[in-house]
Amino acid sequence: MQKQVLLIEDEPHIAEAVRFILSRRGWAVSVESDGQRAPAQVRALRPDAVILDMMLPGRSGLEILADLRADPMFRNLPVLMLTARGQARDRDAAHKAGATAFLAKPFANAELLTVLEQIALPAVASCDSVPDHPAPPR
Repeated sequence: MQKQVLLIEDEPHIAEAVRFILSRRGWAVSVESDGQRAPAQVRALRPDAVILDMMLPGRSGLEILADLRADPMFRNLPVLMLTARGQARDRDAAHKAGATAFLAKPFANAELLTVLEQIALPAVASCDSVPDHPAPPR
């Protein structure tokens, strides 16, 4: 059965690139660009994992994540938080809100795939064993 991921990202170029990368690996990818509609999309789709941008129009990724974690149905849903700001305080805020993993933009395609598969595929790894993956300094 194909794994489904909901990508909540407002930047069209990033959304299309991520969709392409994950689709080639066998993921069914749905995209939502609006923070206000995102929680309803999660509830409707019930994906195997969510990739969530930290800064979105309508609501922040942190607010969306807090809503998901407050719902018993989505308390353990794997959530990979993305942000253009890879500072330690952003990573800390994401983990405090309940993110399973964190990636700073820009990220390598292989890194995105590895982290998503680690958090979403139980046979690969448990959610607690996934480290932070900030982008390397340039």
